[in-house]
Amino acid sequence: MKVDVLLSAVEAEGANVAERTVLVVDVLRATSTIVEALANGARAIYPTSSAEEALKLASSLGREDTLLCGARKGLMIEGYALGNSPGEFDSERVEDKRLVMNTTNGTPTFLAVERAPRVYAGSLTNLGAVSRAIVEASTDSLMIVCAGRGGRLSLEDLLCAGLILRRIAESTAEVFETNDAARVATNLAGPVEANLEFLSNTDGGRMLDELGFRDDLMLCAEIDRHDVVPVMIDRAIMLDDSSGG
Repeated sequence: MKVDVLLSAVEAEGANVAERTVLVVDVLRATSTIVEALANGARAIYPTSSAEEALKLASSLGREDTLLCGARKGLMIEGYALGNSPGEFDSERVEDKRLVMNTTNGTPTFLAVERAPRVYAGSLTNLGAVSRAIVEASTDSLMIVCAGRGGRLSLEDLLCAGLILRRIAESTAEVFETNDAARVATNLAGPVEANLEFLSNTDGGRMLDELGFRDDLMLCAEIDRHDVVPVMIDRAIMLDDSSGG
């Protein structure tokens, strides 16, 4: 299997994804929030590139069962129903709802790879489920795109990518042909434990802590919290029925 890890959405822009399986990782917080929302009954999440696009799409979908959600620089966008804290996305708020999402790093990453035939969303909270889905898909070309922060590396995303690659390797005898970033991610995932302490000491974790989102870090650190696999097809992220999650 050919495996490339990209360190930000900027790296993914213009990349050839036409025949590749793509996995987007944004541990703090977009993919963790997407996993939480779908696990709690949301119908679909629609990533958008701007507040203006989000408002237009929400209006076209029908505002009765559509919620605007997202954040800029960690804080909920004014006028939105929900921010980007996964704990907000409980069943009482999101069950049977369509969610139009707009975030600083996560949603641009999904849009950068939207031409791929299949795009998964991965986080620590669905680590096992998304790893199994990739193995079951029998892909021969995988690209993991870390959302990063402002076009730069996010250590938590790289660690998550490495943990997923290790889980995949445990389930298949296939030999990986990897780029340098994939090798770094896999090596990082050996000695380093993904937990609250680790997330708290990343750049993104410190920012969220300073903004009062300690509970977000605790939830995002829960490995295998949910057995669900979000997949994006035609710009809509829904549960992947074929995965059994």
